Amino acid sequence: MRHAPARLRPIHDRFPPAHWPYANGRGASGVRGEVWRRRLASRWVRGGAAVLAGALPALAFPAPSLWWFAYVALVPWLLLTRSAPTIRRAAYDGWLGGTGFLLAAHHWLMPSLHVFIVLLALLLGLLWVPFGALTHRLLHGRPGPARVGAALVLLPSAWLLAELVRSWQYLGGPWALLGASQWQVPVALRLVSVGGVWLVGFLLVLVNVALTVLITPPRARTVAVAGLTACGAAAAGVWAWAPVPEETGTQRIAVVQPGVIKGPEPRLERSVELTRQLAARHPDLVVWGESSVGADLGDRPGLAKRLGALSRSVGADLLVNVDARRSDRPGIYKSSVLIGPDGPTGDRYDKMRLVPFGEYIPARALLGWATSVGKAAGEDRHRGTEQTVMRLPGALRIGPEVCFESAFPDMSRNLARHGAQVLVVQSATSTFQQSWAPEQHATLAALRAAETWRPMVHATLTGTSAVFGPRGEPVGDRMGTDTSAAEVYSVPLAEGTSPYVRTGPLTVYGALAALAAYGAVETVRVLRRPSARR
Repeated sequence: MRHAPARLRPIHDRFPPAHWPYANGRGASGVRGEVWRRRLASRWVRGGAAVLAGALPALAFPAPSLWWFAYVALVPWLLLTRSAPTIRRAAYDGWLGGTGFLLAAHHWLMPSLHVFIVLLALLLGLLWVPFGALTHRLLHGRPGPARVGAALVLLPSAWLLAELVRSWQYLGGPWALLGASQWQVPVALRLVSVGGVWLVGFLLVLVNVALTVLITPPRARTVAVAGLTACGAAAAGVWAWAPVPEETGTQRIAVVQPGVIKGPEPRLERSVELTRQLAARHPDLVVWGESSVGADLGDRPGLAKRLGALSRSVGADLLVNVDARRSDRPGIYKSSVLIGPDGPTGDRYDKMRLVPFGEYIPARALLGWATSVGKAAGEDRHRGTEQTVMRLPGALRIGPEVCFESAFPDMSRNLARHGAQVLVVQSATSTFQQSWAPEQHATLAALRAAETWRPMVHATLTGTSAVFGPRGEPVGDRMGTDTSAAEVYSVPLAEGTSPYVRTGPLTVYGALAALAAYGAVETVRVLRRPSARR
């Protein structure tokens, strides 16, 4: 029998089998893994890594719009958290990762909120503590089939719990929900019509968890593969068998975008000028952006008559937005007001969900000093009390929303349930003109349209204005932030009720039930331990 050449022996001596990849169940870590483990032993290095890993999913949203990245963006964060030495450290990783995500997704608020955006991110980042703790509990070490199967359900559920809580309007609202990154993917929009943006977010996290399992050395890769297969089968099944809206005609709706103009009066004059140009194009409705009128029409009867005359000249009602102190009650309101040939028709919607710090300061007695360090509201706006469906002369029914109310799935769903045929959001993002905000805001309209089977018109003062059909598909060209124009869109109408409008956010209810069941099982297990010892 021939012996191995002598020259090979030093190599084996230098690299004994204990250092080979996957030796002793350590995967491909080897010496490099030990180096990384030593580096991550520093709480500062590990904390910075958690913040950076948590920030990665923000790249899936506009303006980068790397929508495909959402399917892998959570993997570094999950790998870091599962490797934590203790569950307490994993909870910290969850908190810091959530903080990083919120800072990255909302960084464009920095000029307005300054230090407050950091404080808010740190506060809301706590919502990801359960996500971090569960990641460690279920994926640490070499999890078996039971733990991996639980992770595929419970980790997406914990993510949805964080999104649900932060969606409360007093905590800032549901901006940058993970599922919203898929606004331009047809299969995702079909899923949205069935389970809302929540279903897409759940499946995205599930895919990330399954991929994390596949690239680590657990004992249950088959379960991860089954999870990925189930996701693919669910998407294919919805695409093949889910109902779709039936189009019933079109309406010609014009959007007036005056562009960046300082001062309410010059902005009003530009809007009037652009609207006059629509007379030969025969729109059925003309929509102006948020804060397009800076005076209450009850105080300015001459302005009300002028807008009525403009409506007559165009041959269509105008939906304007008044940002002013009301003449019939105390306080400043932001209101969608319908103008007919004879002036205001009486249809009015007062904005219900206000932007924290931008339109009011929470606990002003305590945090009122925010006005001295940022662009926080000097005086709180007042809230409306109920949503409104407006009926136009041709019997078209529209459901208005104002600004970031289009981020709330429940508001659009409620308007659709009460008969709105077209959803209209009036917005202004001029404060964030050169940031990601205008594009992010416009894309929310695609999700709301797909959820409700109702087209949505997103009209802004300074861009980005856009229109989406009842399946979430784009209608016509968007008007960017460098545009001052009036465009007419042939907006497709649809009949029927989407599954999401009919049943609501069942995905959220299922996620909460799964977390509650897991909590109950763990509680029983803890309570039984003392008796087992006896």
